[in-house]
Amino acid sequence: MEYHPHDYQQYATQFILDHPVAAILLQMGLGKSVITLTAMQELFRRGEIRKALVIAPLRVARDTWPEEIRKWDHLSGMTYAVAVGAADERRKALTASPQITLINRENVPWLAEYLGKRFDYDMVVIDELSSFKNWEAKRFRALMKLRPSVKRIVGLTGTPSPNGYMDLFAEYRVLDMGERLGRFIGRYREAYFTPDRWGNGQVYTWKLRPGAADEIFRRISDITVSMKSVDHLKMPECVLNNVPVRMDGRERDLYETLKQDLFLRVLSRDGAKEIDAKNASVLCNKLSQMANGAVYTDDSEVARIHDRKLDALEDLIEAANGNPLLVSYWYQHDIDRIRQRFPQVRVLKSTEDLRDWNAGKIPVAAIHPASAGHGLNLQAGGNTLVWFGLTWSLELYLQTNARLWRQGQKAETVVIHHLVTEGTIDERILQALKSKDRSQEALIDAVKAQVEDVSKSSGLGNTSHATGARDRRASGEDGAAATIAV
Repeated sequence: MEYHPHDYQQYATQFILDHPVAAILLQMGLGKSVITLTAMQELFRRGEIRKALVIAPLRVARDTWPEEIRKWDHLSGMTYAVAVGAADERRKALTASPQITLINRENVPWLAEYLGKRFDYDMVVIDELSSFKNWEAKRFRALMKLRPSVKRIVGLTGTPSPNGYMDLFAEYRVLDMGERLGRFIGRYREAYFTPDRWGNGQVYTWKLRPGAADEIFRRISDITVSMKSVDHLKMPECVLNNVPVRMDGRERDLYETLKQDLFLRVLSRDGAKEIDAKNASVLCNKLSQMANGAVYTDDSEVARIHDRKLDALEDLIEAANGNPLLVSYWYQHDIDRIRQRFPQVRVLKSTEDLRDWNAGKIPVAAIHPASAGHGLNLQAGGNTLVWFGLTWSLELYLQTNARLWRQGQKAETVVIHHLVTEGTIDERILQALKSKDRSQEALIDAVKAQVEDVSKSSGLGNTSHATGARDRRASGEDGAAATIAV
């Protein structure tokens, strides 16, 4: 396919070429991967880099980046190898001597140990920079050991601070080795934050000092470019719709019992089973499960509470009248109950699954935000997403929505349904997502690029070297001395 970049894509590519350290904060659907690949191709042509490493979520490294390289005509001569899977497969990919090596982020510690001093990549691209926000994680520490030998580094994400400004420390530390926000988390906290909630000599949450956000923006602005999809693309309308779900009196009593007493007893064929919420985090987790319709007991059995969300999902499937529907689930018992009620539902996991979805062959598909939230192109398969169970993570929420609401979506409207059980923690989760989004938008706005017509001044123009398009449990709350049957 011939590549005709938007002005903002030319701008972003030129920014990468001009800045050995670059943070590209582009919202989902703006084409981060092809923008970066076009810059990499130019750097290869100039002889400024010989080998590049792309670190990405597993499916993005395995599927999305190879697909982008094959998709565009101007990238046809670029060579790559995918270093995922078993250790033998990864070693084979490394010895193939391609221009670009694609590896999943979980294998960065392995790569650092395997190559050691033989690590000779001139350029590193971190696709989803936000996945390196934890300065204590093995992947962060491993990459920091390799960082001094890297001449060029690019961080890509649409959600740089999904859980607050504290996330920025590690992300920029791995980019500029601490030049802008410092080398130590303690000093970063002292400079920009004050304790918010604490107890037993421990600070649980921090809040920004007055004026700190502006100072952080100022310090990172020279290596950061950010843009919003709605500013640069004719995006389809995105309609957010809450579908209310109501529990009956008995179901509500069970929920409230666990919430108030932190304990609930259930009856099964093997005798009485208990649900014990030992702390606030476990309580939140259990309440969230109950809002969805089932809950894990202390010995991992599933106690069914209600089928209200399954009923609501059935109504949505029927209303879709054969048009594809994508369902986002969170707990394993959610997808088990969904597939029990709707055997036609297919969970998107493999490359074949993704291909069939985009080809319109799957009427109802399901994804888990943690495994499919980043980078996957699903917009060709449908325009309706249903959140069966909600997540506290703004990053995963926004990224999952962007699988459909993105560049290349042919429908004029994308509809995102939230199944919300009234009077439960579901309502609090939605409110938390909205609140976090306000701080996220503030960061994006503060470092927003003033896009120029760089095609006149850069060497890229409109040639083929120009720029372009890219099971686990949550937290909850509850407990009580009522009895239900599994």
